[in-house]
Amino acid sequence: MKNTPSRLRRLMNLWPPFLFTGIRVTSIGEDWRSARTVLRRHWYNRNYVGVHFGGSLFAMTDPFWMILIAENLGRGYRVWDQAATIEFVAPGRDDVSCEFLVTDAMLDDLRAAAADGGKVLRWFDCDVKAADGSLVARVRKQVYVRRKRGEP
Repeated sequence: MKNTPSRLRRLMNLWPPFLFTGIRVTSIGEDWRSARTVLRRHWYNRNYVGVHFGGSLFAMTDPFWMILIAENLGRGYRVWDQAATIEFVAPGRDDVSCEFLVTDAMLDDLRAAAADGGKVLRWFDCDVKAADGSLVARVRKQVYVRRKRGEP
């Protein structure tokens, strides 16, 4: 059964690492070009000083660049997460959110770079923001892309 964006969103919201940390996937674009996540602050997902756990801030961003890029490039490509960094800018005292947007330029660049069959490593950035728009964390994900052998 092929995943649709709405089916994947529902499944991810039941996935234990998201469900039990207060992370919600609020949208995945019907064209697989965008996604949005929210991390609600609860008593069970605060750290020692009462703000969001850093691991939860990272988890809310973890699979999305890879999924969106893989769905847009299609079956002819291998797409994996390669590396990641997170910079904590301000304490997450309230609910936070993160948005992901894949553009035509990103996809064109990946296709062109992978055309010779070699591996491609690209960094993608997303900001975790508080409801007032203030920056809580910057997350960078490095995505690995390679054309599958024998694929046109």
